[in-house]
Amino acid sequence: MTSLTTAPSTRRRRRGQATWWKTATGLLLTTVMLFPVYWMLNVSFTRDQDMRKSPPDWFPVHGTLDGYRAVLDQQLPYLATSLVIGLGTVVLTVALSAPAGYALAKLRPRGGGVIGFLFLVAQMIPGIIMAMGFYAIYLSLGLLQSVPGLIVADSTLAVPFAVLIFTAFMSGIPGELLQAAKTDGAGALRTFWSVVLPMSRNAVVTVSLFAFLWSWSDFVFASTLANGGAHEPITLGIYQYIGNNNQEWNAIMATAVVASLPATVILVLAQRYVAAGVTAGAVKD
Repeated sequence: MTSLTTAPSTRRRRRGQATWWKTATGLLLTTVMLFPVYWMLNVSFTRDQDMRKSPPDWFPVHGTLDGYRAVLDQQLPYLATSLVIGLGTVVLTVALSAPAGYALAKLRPRGGGVIGFLFLVAQMIPGIIMAMGFYAIYLSLGLLQSVPGLIVADSTLAVPFAVLIFTAFMSGIPGELLQAAKTDGAGALRTFWSVVLPMSRNAVVTVSLFAFLWSWSDFVFASTLANGGAHEPITLGIYQYIGNNNQEWNAIMATAVVASLPATVILVLAQRYVAAGVTAGAVKD
């Protein structure tokens, strides 16, 4: 009887001893990954004369808000442009990829497997190669240094990934629902709009989030297609601070902190939808 009563407590103690190091390892790795974020915050409050101290200050002992004043004075137009480009990229990406994913998942067009493979291959093309192609096209069309041109360019990065997400997600929608809609007289377009798209909310949020993040952080297309224009995104705004003889690190880091806020907020709000969206293919209620 004694051995039977002590066995559960012994197992619990061993389980606790086996998991503490996992928790410690997780905390250590989290600290390492988040340290660049902390250092970005620290430098954003550091005075220019303290930048090259050795050893550096681990905390902004003599903090300053000069970097954030520079953001308010100089970077708001860049942030507004990035917001417009990000939202435009989301709209265009969803508008193109959702119907394409529905067609590949449910309409089964001839050569659908090849098309899906081509979308996969398209994600492997280096961005700089695509930027050079866009530069030649935009030069002849007069779209260089334009916001619509950047929206189209950024969408080319997001659409292949989005089509694959929508295809996998919509493949899990029960065929009985689509057959019922067809029986009620709904065509393919009406079925997509009224049945498939509402059920694909998690996939829509996932695609929208990644499309926004890609366009928000893009530098290759921005520097190639919009550099020197009237409307430049925030990545070029940060780049303006970096020169051969002038590197305003507190302003750079303050701008990076402010530029990270929209993406962070959106990610926090959408994380549960993203978690469901990336596990595509499950049957939805």
